[in-house]
Amino acid sequence: MIGMSGLLVKSTVIMKENLQELNQRKLAADYPVILGGAALTRAYVEQDLHEIYEGEVRYARDAFEGLRLMDALMGVKRGVPGVVLPELKQRRVPRRTGVSAAGAAGAAVEIEDIPERGSVRSDVSVDNPVPTPPFWGTRVVKGIPLKDYASWLDEGALFKGQWGLKQARSGPTYEELVETDGRPRLRGLLDKLHTENLLEAAVVYGYFPCVSKGDDLILLDERGNERTRFTFPRQRRGRRLCLADFFRPEESGERDVVGLQVVTVGSRIGEATARLFASDSYREYLELHGLSVQLAEALAEYWHARVRAELGFGGEDPARVEDMFDLKYRGARFSLGYGACPDLEDRAKIADLLQPERIGVHLSEEFQLHPEQSTDAIVIHHPEAKYFNAR
Repeated sequence: MIGMSGLLVKSTVIMKENLQELNQRKLAADYPVILGGAALTRAYVEQDLHEIYEGEVRYARDAFEGLRLMDALMGVKRGVPGVVLPELKQRRVPRRTGVSAAGAAGAAVEIEDIPERGSVRSDVSVDNPVPTPPFWGTRVVKGIPLKDYASWLDEGALFKGQWGLKQARSGPTYEELVETDGRPRLRGLLDKLHTENLLEAAVVYGYFPCVSKGDDLILLDERGNERTRFTFPRQRRGRRLCLADFFRPEESGERDVVGLQVVTVGSRIGEATARLFASDSYREYLELHGLSVQLAEALAEYWHARVRAELGFGGEDPARVEDMFDLKYRGARFSLGYGACPDLEDRAKIADLLQPERIGVHLSEEFQLHPEQSTDAIVIHHPEAKYFNAR
């Protein structure tokens, strides 16, 4: 039995390739596959991937569903009476008038009318004020103190998501565990990171003039010539959103501004977690690794707030940091590989513009950022910009 989990949209492509490789090696019949993770949906696994895989492939929403599936798969294999696999999700027939291959034999099929790329712009407003950045081009900031961004740490994501802190059936509440276990451990680790100088927080960021054209965001040089171009996917239903819609269209004759940023907490903390893993100190490894990932995210949030302030609307931010995690501020920070901008190849364009090697961040051949505890983002100032999935 094989299990795969994917966080980024790119993961879905790799999973499909892995299933095809198992088919090619004639191993599919011997290896049931369970897939899960934030990048996947049940429909994609149990419809699209089920159609191409020659063995059994199932979707698990979480670890508990994965365990139930493994029990069922083993029960069916052993012939346990009464054990059956849950039914697969049935494919919904979309609505659109047309004739498919089946229709050629006389069966009319309705399919959703989906416009061609760039043919329909969403209803996002195009008359919002365009802020003036404090500079054009890029800047590097190094040596950011831990105290400046530690307050932006999302404790819920750390305690629940990374450390697995949760209430037992007859034990203390989650809130009590946070006070007696989570926060004391967090304070101890933050002290360790500070005293052992394991963090090298740094940022490279910049502002670029731009316009949009259909599904494309075009960054311009100082003379107004095209410098680079991002092509983003557009939703095929609903508002038909596309990231390009949040910028002034080329035909308006106006220029907009886009922010780009790459942040990192450095390589030392990754080296420290690797030493813990090599010494079989798995709990300490998981705790420190989880904290390092969330600190990189905290640094990204902190710098996004700095960008909002530099663009002149930081005063609209909520007073409580906790409300920041609910995106109660203007604009949004979109990282490559996620729903609205899933193509990791676009990282090469950001790297060309920002030159993140100046802060010790490098791009691999697979378009992954190294050190691992690094993030990139396209920063959009438009007040309607919020997270969405385009595919």
